[in-house]
Amino acid sequence: MLQLGTPFSNSATRILMCGGGELGKEVVIELQRLGTEVIVVDRYENAPAMQVADRCHVISMLDGEALRQVIELEKPDLIVPEIEAIATETLAELENEGFTIIPTAKAVKLTMNREGIRRLAAEELQIPTSPYRFAETYEEYLAAVAEIGLPCVVKPIMSSSGKGQSTLKESSDVDPAWHYAQEGGRAGKGKVIVEGFVDFDYEITLLTVRHSGYTSFCEPIGHVQVSGDYRQSWQPQKMSDTALNTSRDIAEKVTTALGGNGIFGVELFIKEDQVYFSEVSPRPHDTGMVTMISQDLSEFALHARAILGLPIPSIHFHGPSASSVILVEGESKEVRFGNLQQVLAEPDTELRLFGKPEVSGQRRMGVVLARDTSVDKAKEKAIKGSNSISVEL
Repeated sequence: MLQLGTPFSNSATRILMCGGGELGKEVVIELQRLGTEVIVVDRYENAPAMQVADRCHVISMLDGEALRQVIELEKPDLIVPEIEAIATETLAELENEGFTIIPTAKAVKLTMNREGIRRLAAEELQIPTSPYRFAETYEEYLAAVAEIGLPCVVKPIMSSSGKGQSTLKESSDVDPAWHYAQEGGRAGKGKVIVEGFVDFDYEITLLTVRHSGYTSFCEPIGHVQVSGDYRQSWQPQKMSDTALNTSRDIAEKVTTALGGNGIFGVELFIKEDQVYFSEVSPRPHDTGMVTMISQDLSEFALHARAILGLPIPSIHFHGPSASSVILVEGESKEVRFGNLQQVLAEPDTELRLFGKPEVSGQRRMGVVLARDTSVDKAKEKAIKGSNSISVEL
């Protein structure tokens, strides 16, 4: 029978979160509700998840030796990557030595690298995707763009939140896109993927939960992205039964191939009843923040249960819901937010301020969540709320 210990005792169930952003913060809160002891590691001090963790360490997440030292010191029962920029080879070594990586070291490694996950989906699992080519040099890149044709999308094979991503519409876009991709990769300069456009009607995130021998799905989430970074999401995204069933089939195939337990954010393009695989994250997904108001068990609560081996007998959907990001631009280590009363005076509206210690450039600093009688009304309420927040730098 599963047992969970008591924090700060010899019986403690210790969980090490690799990454301490806003998504990790919510996972930490859910894990602590179940009496676990949580340690957060990230590259900067006072990251959101560190503010609620039992202990924290600041290291470069790409420094395998530093990561190993922390893990050998803390001796966690579970190691839970929350970000993609991490020393995956070290995680694989630790897994071989007996540590438990969530969901698996293989899943973390494959999904950190767009080449790994794309080849798994398209070439091994034979799942429909956009046409693509990989390029390691500028010459290979020019050849790939010529073969795929314009318009197309260029991304570093390792990046997140749209960093280094460009849409090429004409020949004058080709050279700047290469240089931007080289600047935006997690590990510096390197290989890129050139993707042809898929003629799709909309895109979704299908939150897929692997738990105790079962696979469960949340209602599909629609979203708006700007340069690869999400701005609004809503649930449910309206789609045909055929498209939904196909999406679930694809999500189950991909997550089964990756293995392990936990929540996966499977991103898909939909054209009528045709479904194309895009990407997958083996962790809670930013567009899934809408589940903090749309479901009885948010994606973070589902992740916590799944990785601890606890049952998920049902996922109750409360009704049409939406999220809208609070985006801040500028330079400051003392950000203040106002007009909060106006936002929260609306019924069925919630606010999350992430507590990020600073902004330099453009940064997602919070989210407004709303529920209403229709998706359109929920979106309108959430966007109005996020736009109403005043920001002082």
